[in-house]
Amino acid sequence: MNTRDRGGPEQPMLMARDLRKYFALRGPLGKVSAHVQAVDGVSFDVRKGETLGIVGESGCGKSTTARLLMHLIPLDEGQIVVDGDPVGYRGLSLRELRRDVQMVFQDSYASLNPRHTAADEIAFGLRVHGMSAAEARAQARDALRMVGLDPNLFAARYPHEMSGGQRQRVNIARGIALRPRLLILDESVSALDKSVQAQVLNLLADLKEQLSLTYIFISHDLNVVRHVSDRVLVMYLGKVVEIGPVEQIYRTAAHPYTRALFASRLSMDPARRVEAAPLSGDPPNPVRPPSGCRFRTRCPLAEDVCAGQEPLLAGIGQAHQAACHAVTPGSGHSLATEHAHAA
Repeated sequence: MNTRDRGGPEQPMLMARDLRKYFALRGPLGKVSAHVQAVDGVSFDVRKGETLGIVGESGCGKSTTARLLMHLIPLDEGQIVVDGDPVGYRGLSLRELRRDVQMVFQDSYASLNPRHTAADEIAFGLRVHGMSAAEARAQARDALRMVGLDPNLFAARYPHEMSGGQRQRVNIARGIALRPRLLILDESVSALDKSVQAQVLNLLADLKEQLSLTYIFISHDLNVVRHVSDRVLVMYLGKVVEIGPVEQIYRTAAHPYTRALFASRLSMDPARRVEAAPLSGDPPNPVRPPSGCRFRTRCPLAEDVCAGQEPLLAGIGQAHQAACHAVTPGSGHSLATEHAHAA
């Protein structure tokens, strides 16, 4: 067992509870005129050793959730617990949090300091955590080696002297250098071409096994998420609308938004062309989201109950939950009774 494993294998690696983040919109003279409800009551667990995929349209709150987990932006409300220890007052300090949890960002160039060599970039975080310069440099070279970059060739290179795939490997090396237990990957392969993307995904799979890592994998690429994830969490307009085992959700998605999201995937098969848009309309304004279910303004199953009452995540199968009145027995939706009989 990992010596830093404080709660045993059944203790979730990370628990997020009721996370909220509203961004203020300021009008003339700096007066707050409204708030963007970017993340609104998000709760989920990440089990040790798993990969949790997070999907949803642009603007649904995926990346904001990642930044809240890392405390890169402050929470308005909610709690984050890492292996049983709450983050913050009388719990884990930010320094301790970042020993256990690291993040790899989407833009491999913007997230590296153009004045740092690859080794300097990786060693910087190690020095911040109290390592000597010589020790940090040696560990930086080890990290480069682990991500498939020969330190004799790449340690002294600057970001502009590397390809996008090589830069992203440096970012991953920086992420694993402190030997964290959880790695948050925010669109970390989406900017790479498909052949390089496959190489980086294989690298991530190898590192996960080698270092006993847990992943949160955020992506808009539904095929990649299916390939790498154990469970999938679906977000819409700052809310979790569905969560469950990856194959269960991809085969029998319960929420109408999840089904529309999957129906929008492109196919290489000419016989399976998408001829009609699976989802109509634009997402509602996050400043003034719809009452009740936030998806109801675009949902083909919407009824009066959807406008009057917010659906909560409810179990619809083994480890599978969805926030939809149409699949929740007793909700008052006309399809809920049929769903209960089918179940």
